[in-house]
Amino acid sequence: MAFWNKWFSEDSGALKRAMPIVEATNAHEATMKALSDEQLKQKTAEFKERLAKGEDLEKLAPEAFAAVREAARRTLGLRHFDVQLIGGIILHRRGIAEMKTGEGKTLVATLPVYLNALTGKGVHVITVNDYLSRRDGVWMGQVYHALGMTVGI
Repeated sequence: MAFWNKWFSEDSGALKRAMPIVEATNAHEATMKALSDEQLKQKTAEFKERLAKGEDLEKLAPEAFAAVREAARRTLGLRHFDVQLIGGIILHRRGIAEMKTGEGKTLVATLPVYLNALTGKGVHVITVNDYLSRRDGVWMGQVYHALGMTVGI
């Protein structure tokens, strides 16, 4: 808990509300690791089908976040830390997650971007300049492609 307190106070409602999703995401980690690349990619179709049948994004978030975490591990060699999962949850819930340079903002964004892209409505990520748009689109695009998603720049 002390690590998270760097960003959130212990009595923070945002932290308390995020923790069940963090814990559930962690519970799905071994299952996602055991999947082949193709099986991991097929999770996207499964998630979309579950949404079409009425499951809501909040309920789907732990599995979707675990899939993104695993795709990032395989493609980028990066694993989302729990505090980064919290940042992704806050962004998904339309909050603001302030992070310093080097703390993984770009990686954090992959979580809510993927989750919300499952709705089929598209997601737009805005950066401060064209260079970052291209760089991050190519870099994080590897994660989305591993999950069967497309990226446009």
